[in-house]
Amino acid sequence: MQKLYPDATAALAGLLKDGMTICAGGFGLCGIPERLIDAIQASGVTGLTVVSNNAGIDGEGLGKLLRTRQIAKMISSYVGENKEFERQYLAGELEVEFCPQGTLAERCRAGGAGIPGFYTKTGVGTLVAEGKEVKSFDGEDYILERGIRADLSIIKGWKADEAGNLVFRKTARNFNQPMATASSLCVAEVEEVVPVGTLDPDMIHVPGIYVKRMIVGAPYAKKIEFRTVRERAAA
Repeated sequence: MQKLYPDATAALAGLLKDGMTICAGGFGLCGIPERLIDAIQASGVTGLTVVSNNAGIDGEGLGKLLRTRQIAKMISSYVGENKEFERQYLAGELEVEFCPQGTLAERCRAGGAGIPGFYTKTGVGTLVAEGKEVKSFDGEDYILERGIRADLSIIKGWKADEAGNLVFRKTARNFNQPMATASSLCVAEVEEVVPVGTLDPDMIHVPGIYVKRMIVGAPYAKKIEFRTVRERAAA
């Protein structure tokens, strides 16, 4: 099966529809599938539910889809650096399901493993537990969290071979790994594709069986959320 496509638009052809749920890898601006997000924006699909740790920043990453009002609901754990995200949420224009960060990662991992739900202590006694089943184990309360299964996963890898076996680089591994398995259609963008057999099997983070389509998105510009510098020392 030929998995490598010429560009993001071609890789997403026939996969996008209004009202679908998308799992998007990355953390802030680190390890985000930039080219795929741009192609989704250009497609004009609307009413999206997007599962991601956050929504990038204003005008970057998933922030682009917020700006064009293509996202109807975010399932995420962090809002902080995106003013438009905050504004839409407070104005009632965007539905938001907040989820503790570790719980969100596990919900996606569970969805990929075919686990419909699990119990966790995280959020017990807080707003996170409202409306959720509570069960006691060994005298301790736990809340039921549902696994997440999306229509499409979009992720960013470092290297891939022609069979779709993926390697992430350092912290860009973050949410990309569980997001990759949380749907039956995973599209990956990577910085480099190498021949099958080039990658050390012990270094593979996502086996190629999960990756249906991929593109080479390089080159990338290194974007920094907060640039902090000290004052130049006196000569």
